[in-house]
Amino acid sequence: MAEKHFYEQKEYTTKYLLPYLQKQISNFHQLNVLEVGCAEGGLLDALQEIGINCTGIEISEERIRIAKTKNSSIDIIHGDISDSNLTVNIPDQYDVVIMREVIEHIENKYSAFKNLNSLLKENGYLFVSFPPKYSPFAGHQQIAQSFLKVVPYLHLLPTPLLKVISRSLNEKQEYVDEIKLHYKTGMSIEQFELLCMLNNFKPIIKELFVFRPIYGYRYGIPKLKVPNIRGFKEIYTFGYETLLQKIML
Repeated sequence: MAEKHFYEQKEYTTKYLLPYLQKQISNFHQLNVLEVGCAEGGLLDALQEIGINCTGIEISEERIRIAKTKNSSIDIIHGDISDSNLTVNIPDQYDVVIMREVIEHIENKYSAFKNLNSLLKENGYLFVSFPPKYSPFAGHQQIAQSFLKVVPYLHLLPTPLLKVISRSLNEKQEYVDEIKLHYKTGMSIEQFELLCMLNNFKPIIKELFVFRPIYGYRYGIPKLKVPNIRGFKEIYTFGYETLLQKIML
């Protein structure tokens, strides 16, 4: 499974994210890139192959170990983006920070954004993607063994009811706890945009998806955008994706 993740990350980078960033940032190849939550390192490997100076931060030592087995020369820092002491050990600032499918797993988002601000140069770029907290599959219920994997909004059900349903379908004991943890740490679009504003991250481009770009590599489903309708986007948007620029006033 870990090797599958590495190659999925690499394919997503070469076929989608790299062309996207090249289009939006004219001198992208000349910039220093930091990936927050680099996991098995597929994105870093893809960028390194074409000569881009890149670094990763990853909280999981096991994932760092796997990344190093795939490419021993990639630079990964073991750390937590929400750790208040993180930037003490990382004096560098970066031109581009990438944080894909990570922010929804972080409990202390204010601390995480403070670190992102410190790590990003003035006029630098921040790319973020995540499933909004109230979206159909924000609970990551697709990890189920039963048909629950395709049931939307499962994470919004009361915990006692969800546990009864889970037990009746012989799901793992920790299934409900994991779903509810994702819901607890999840991030709404409104909260994200407020934190961006407070940290001087100004959107260059913002897109909402029913079928996110990564679905093409996981399930063979082409991406499908949805309109940005206030009051409804939180519940029908499967994935939120944006490129921002740090502009000090």
